[in-house]
Amino acid sequence: MNISEYKGIFVFAEQRDRKVQKVAYELIGKAKELAKDLNTTVTAVLLGHNMKDEAQKLCYGGADKVIYADHELLDEYMTEPYAYTLHKILTEKKPEIVLYGATAIGRDLAPRVSARLKTGLTADCTGLAITEDETNEGQLNLAMTRPAFGGNLMATIIIGKHRPQMATVRPGVMQRAKYSEQNPVNIEEYKAEIPADRKNVEILDVKRIIQQRMNIEDAKVLVSGGRGMHGPENYAMLEELADLLGGTISASRAAVDAGWVPKDRQVGQTGKTVRPNLYIACGISGAIQHLAGMEESDFSDRNIYVIDAVLIYAREKAFALLVSKLSPEIDGASRCSVYEASVLIAGIDLLTHDDNIARRIVDHILGSRPDIVQHVVL
Repeated sequence: MNISEYKGIFVFAEQRDRKVQKVAYELIGKAKELAKDLNTTVTAVLLGHNMKDEAQKLCYGGADKVIYADHELLDEYMTEPYAYTLHKILTEKKPEIVLYGATAIGRDLAPRVSARLKTGLTADCTGLAITEDETNEGQLNLAMTRPAFGGNLMATIIIGKHRPQMATVRPGVMQRAKYSEQNPVNIEEYKAEIPADRKNVEILDVKRIIQQRMNIEDAKVLVSGGRGMHGPENYAMLEELADLLGGTISASRAAVDAGWVPKDRQVGQTGKTVRPNLYIACGISGAIQHLAGMEESDFSDRNIYVIDAVLIYAREKAFALLVSKLSPEIDGASRCSVYEASVLIAGIDLLTHDDNIARRIVDHILGSRPDIVQHVVL
């Protein structure tokens, strides 16, 4: 294989219901950063039907070019038509890097395409960077970082002898590039020809689950609970606080495994990656597996689990105080303006019966740290 023949970064632009998913724009944002180190361009690959407007939006979202393959068999995701078409495009275009979202579609598609291209694939990456090859002078590789050995360490994987280098990245991990309708539009319409024998599955019906709660990936405020909540009955406190803050609840894996909270609420390495403005974690120990799902929140405080006291008791008292300060007064006026906050991770459980300590925790959350929150008035 002549590695020098492979140029450019490609991003698979996942679409559902003819709408490009947010993860595609996040990957374009990261690809733009990597492209600067490689002195190359970013191309989004969109497979679908009657989606030219969405192809244009990908250019506005930062892609230097969009390859748009239009075919009725690409309207809804089906494994073989997608894998066949994408494999054909990548074989012809020879990019050096291909990025996918680590979604249900991306996790199904990426390994099939990588196997056909006889190249490597690193799944669920939390970090991507360009590094120099240790054995071949002048060769640059993609260093792909992901949790390994149960999340107890971070492994960096390099594909040095094969191209393209391929990786999946979970939604919420990377930041989008600036969206501007002033960006130049460069769309290549690719003629997709899919043999009849590649249609080995027929979609009979699509049933969509209507979520009762806000998606945790979209929430600006998350109140998260873990094993320290001691049971599902205590999550009512979290829900009340989340409602007052205009957010929703989430959980650690321990709470999900115990059956206290649905799987779609899980934050962490085996759950979802979130990027809220405000993250309040209650009864969560702060294991690396959980932090991997929320460490890209807007503000990071390395002393997050050491706040005035050791963890474990008066969460009810602390939450009662917090909720009372956030709740509207009798006349309907709000006692507390909800701020545009940076991240705060606070262990509310305290190893003490001292109400004053619980009160100090509440004050801490509500604004005694101006570097963490911009609180208006109590």
